[in-house]
Amino acid sequence: MLKLVPVTLIATVLSLALIDNPSATLAGTCASKCGSRPVQFIPGQRVRLEVVNTTSGLVKLEKLQGTAAIPLQPRQKLQLEQEDGTQPNVSLVFWDETGLPLQAVVSKLNFGTLRLEIRPGNSYPGDRSLYILNDGRVNVF
Repeated sequence: MLKLVPVTLIATVLSLALIDNPSATLAGTCASKCGSRPVQFIPGQRVRLEVVNTTSGLVKLEKLQGTAAIPLQPRQKLQLEQEDGTQPNVSLVFWDETGLPLQAVVSKLNFGTLRLEIRPGNSYPGDRSLYILNDGRVNVF
């Protein structure tokens, strides 16, 4: 009987601690709280890029280093085609003309279309580039 008292006492203390502190949780799987899956395409797939400027200012885009910047007015939408499905590592650099931070939100509209929505950012320096790797992954930096 004396050995049972400490076990009962420990169980009671633990259960009361969990009741008093509802933010304490036990470890589990992420089956219901994993978040959304990352955007990804099939390696080598042709990807159409749709860019939408939802900011109130002028945003400039540069697809390849050394090419002229493409101006994107507020609420303007632009579609960029990938030249070749085997083109490795497609990148797009973007910036606000006045230097404000930007936030990039990517979504997969359908099998071959990637949408990049450029929004006003909260913190500096913000997002500045989109990178489609040759293994199909999509990254924002």
